Amino acid sequence: MTLRVEEHADRVIATLDRPEKRNAIDQEMIDALHALCGSLEADPRTLILTGSGGVFAAGADIAQLRERTAEDARRGINAAAFIRISELPMPVIAAIDGYALGGGAELAYAADIRIASPSSKLGNPETGLGIMAAAGATWRLPEIIGHARASELLLTGRMLDAEEALRWGLVSALHPADELLTAAHRIADRIAANDPLATQHTKRALRAPRPEHPAIEFELQAELFESAEKHRRMTEFLERRSRR
Repeated sequence: MTLRVEEHADRVIATLDRPEKRNAIDQEMIDALHALCGSLEADPRTLILTGSGGVFAAGADIAQLRERTAEDARRGINAAAFIRISELPMPVIAAIDGYALGGGAELAYAADIRIASPSSKLGNPETGLGIMAAAGATWRLPEIIGHARASELLLTGRMLDAEEALRWGLVSALHPADELLTAAHRIADRIAANDPLATQHTKRALRAPRPEHPAIEFELQAELFESAEKHRRMTEFLERRSRR
C-alpha cells in the first residue's frame, strides 16, 4: 500500500507511504489517488495530504519515468490525477515536510493550502533529467507565485528552501515538523466550522477562469441566499449579537 488513508466525518488524511523510495510517486500511488478522489467526489470532505518518513514526495518514480513513451506523455498520467485532486469539491491542504520535488512538488501545487516545515525544500529539477515539469507546474506555479519567479524555478531547476517558499507565497505558513499535522488539522477545523456548501462554492469561484467572473459569484451566491443553512447561521449570529 503506497497511500495510507484515514477517514473522518469531515476530513480525510492521506499519507504518501513509500519511505524506502522517499515517497516517489509511482503508478500504484496514482491509482490510489484516483480511488481517493472518487470517494471524496461522492462524499466531499477536506483532504489533508502529507508524506511519511520526513519527506512529502521526492518526485515521480524515475525508474518508471525512464520507461515511459511519447504515448504515455500524451496520456498525462500524473497530471490527470493532480487535476482531479485540485478539482475536489472541498479544500485540499498539503502538509509538506522535507522534499517536495518534481511530481511531488506538482502534487503540492494542486492543493488549495500549503504549509511546510522549516526543513522543507520545493522545486522542479526535471530539465536536469531531460524532461519538463508537465503535471501542472508550468501553469499552476505562475498562478501561485507569479510568472517571473515560476520561470526562474522551472528553467533553472533550483530548489527553494522553506523560508524562501514562505516569502514567495508558495506556502502560507511554517511549523515545526512535529507540529505540522496538528497545524493542518487546525486549518481543517476552521473549515469544518463553516457551511460546507459555502466553502465548496468559494472554492469553485477561486478556481474559475477570470472571464467567468463576476457572473459565477452571482450564481453561486444566489443559490446560497436561498439555502436554509444561510438563514439558520445568520439568525444565530443576530441572536448572539442581541444578547450582548
